[in-house]
Amino acid sequence: MPTVPILMPQLGESIAEATVVRIGIAPGVEVMVDQEVIEVETSKATMGVTTLCRGTVKEIMAKEGETYSVGTLLGLLDVTEEEVAKTGVDTLEAAADRRTAAAASPQQQEKNLHFALDDDSYEEAPAVVPSVKGLPVPTGTMGAHYISPRMRARMDDMGLREADISAIVGTGAGGRVTVEDLEKFIDYIETWPSSNASPMRLAVADAMRRSWTRPLATVGLPVRLDRVLEHRRNQDPKPGLTLYVLRAFALALVEDPASSGFLMGQKVVHPRAFDIGVAVQVEDGVVVPVLRKVDQKSLQELTNEYAQMVERGRRRRLSEDDVRGGIATVTNFGTFGLTSGTPIPLPNETLMLGLGAGVKKPVWSEQVEAFVPMTEAELVVTFDHRVVDGGGAGMLLSRVAKLLQEPEKL
Repeated sequence: MPTVPILMPQLGESIAEATVVRIGIAPGVEVMVDQEVIEVETSKATMGVTTLCRGTVKEIMAKEGETYSVGTLLGLLDVTEEEVAKTGVDTLEAAADRRTAAAASPQQQEKNLHFALDDDSYEEAPAVVPSVKGLPVPTGTMGAHYISPRMRARMDDMGLREADISAIVGTGAGGRVTVEDLEKFIDYIETWPSSNASPMRLAVADAMRRSWTRPLATVGLPVRLDRVLEHRRNQDPKPGLTLYVLRAFALALVEDPASSGFLMGQKVVHPRAFDIGVAVQVEDGVVVPVLRKVDQKSLQELTNEYAQMVERGRRRRLSEDDVRGGIATVTNFGTFGLTSGTPIPLPNETLMLGLGAGVKKPVWSEQVEAFVPMTEAELVVTFDHRVVDGGGAGMLLSRVAKLLQEPEKL
């Protein structure tokens, strides 16, 4: 009698494993098509593993409380030949026949090396790393969408990451991108116009790749800048708008230091000092000089230090100490005329605060009971959602906006 596997499905694009919390079947029990037989739990939700066809439970390998990677064999079903023909499911016997045929043909074995398993048993299935595409639920018998060892080795040779192959359409099982797909794509774009990326651009690209391995989110809040602009007109030298935001940001973080901490295992590590970086646009990239102890320095004290840092940054004269150890970053993308954005924090930081361009808008005034022109800008913060939630980020923005309404205290 044919045997059909019950596999741990791909329960989400970024989920590679799940824990069995309840097994609702036993050997000898008859099950129907798409029947929920095992309940599993991920860090996001509790879901059910379903059967691919009708049959009788032959064996259960899974154990309650154990964690299994996507594609792992959880159980076996005995099914009829009629059911296999009706549903088109793959069986263990058919898979074994394919492996035997591949072993008998060295050329075919080499061609499909990236699909081969060292062991015929599903029980020793390796942990699967989902790629940028993912599979729907359930996985079916094709297994989870993953990058094969052969493919990963070729990518390492070429210095490529998962994000670099997102434009390639995979022709392998389950939509996998194969080595052949990669080579064809490289040949296809060989004649396209290109230019060598500078070391600065490569450094930015590497930092953004590492940053994007985290769950990042962005929230925004309009802030009125009229009081800041009025205060700035009376200063000599005049602080940039970035400095006002930087100072208000530091004071807000002092009140809630956990929001700028970073996750290490089961701990959120709080900052020892409120050293905050400022994004500075330079030729072919961005540098982020770090201003130290921003919470302890007045706006005027920061003005000269900031000007020197920016000047040295644009001349590429920043030392390693000048750009190390920041807990967050501020960027003023409004200088480019942009009204909104979603800046990405550095890999070692949890937060990045951005300020958009100021725009004159009619705002209702309760004092004069009429619309009056005011300058508003979008204040946004991108955050690591593992450390900060949307509500916490919103309260942080509200506090920064409130502090900016009293610029004389900065």
